Formats: sequence, C-alpha cells, structure tokens
Amino acid sequence: MKKPTFFEGISVALVASIAATVLFTVLGSILPVDTVIKLLIALISLGYISYLLSRSQERLGRVSLLACWSAATAAIWLLTPSLALYGLTHLFLIWLVRALYHYNSLLTALADLGLNAVAVAAATWAAYQTGSLFITTWCFFITQALFVYIPPRLFRKEGFPTAGILNEDDFGQAHRAAEAALQKLSMINLRPGGSS
Repeated sequence: MKKPTFFEGISVALVASIAATVLFTVLGSILPVDTVIKLLIALISLGYISYLLSRSQERLGRVSLLACWSAATAAIWLLTPSLALYGLTHLFLIWLVRALYHYNSLLTALADLGLNAVAVAAATWAAYQTGSLFITTWCFFITQALFVYIPPRLFRKEGFPTAGILNEDDFGQAHRAAEAALQKLSMINLRPGGSS
C-alpha cells in the first residue's frame, strides 16, 4: 500500500469540498436542510474512511469495520437530535479508523485526536467567517491532511524488535532452538534414570 502524503490530502480536501458543495446545491432543493447536511456528513465521512482504509497497510477487519460504521451511522442518524453531535460522532469514527489502521501507539492516536480538535476549530472558524460550505469543508480536510506528519509510533523501545523487523530467519532460528530443546528433553526421559 502506498503511504498517504500531504499533497494527496490536499486532493482529498478539494474533492470533498467540491462534492459537498455540489451535493448540497442539488439535494438542498428537494430535501430539508438538516437532512441534506446529515447525508453530506455521512457520505463524506464514508468516502474519507474508504480513503484511509485504502492507504493503510493493515488488511484485517476492513469489511467488519465498514459494517460497524454503517450500523453506527444508522443509529446516530436516528438517535442524534443535534447536527453538531451528529458531526462530532462521525469525527470520532474517522479518528477511530485512523487510530486503528495508521498508528501503533496510544500517544500517536492521542496526537491525532488533537489534530481532529484543530480541524473542527478551523472548520467552525471558516463557517462563521465565510458562511461557505466549500471553504468550511476545505479547512476541515486540509487540516486533516496533516495527519501524515504524525509518526505511527512516537517512541521505540530499544531491545524489543517490532513485528515488522522479524523475518523468516529469526523464526527459523527460534524454531530450530525449540526443536533442539524438545529433543534434549525427550532424550532425558528415555534414559534409564530419567523421569517418565
């Protein structure tokens, strides 16, 4: 998998901003504004989560995650009365996906949570200053694009190999050592004075 880059994040921000603006214009004429905003948040969130999953090296649990996301989205659509809480819940789901699929430590996941808070602040400021959905979405996702600068792990403990460093030779050595130990144990039990 290709690692995400900041310039790729700029492209995602542009696509999300254009999509949000066009969909709001089209759907706003036939649906109530609250429904359109909820639908936009869900669709843009799904698109962004799909992008995050496509750039993750972790392969396990993707289908389960999307099923859980769909169930959570349906539940918060029905149970969340406020648009702000609805949006924050989707933001939490985005953070959860990044924490699970892009980071290896709690500290980096917490740093990403801080980045999400900055993204919300930037989007809120843009909404109040301009009233433009395009600029609000742009500010939110351009801030989100900075997540590529958060390393997967902030600190490495020396002396403990990480999962990515282990290779076939290390496994083969451990396997041979275990077989040798088992063979010695079995030889002890076969001797006349050995325990049975």
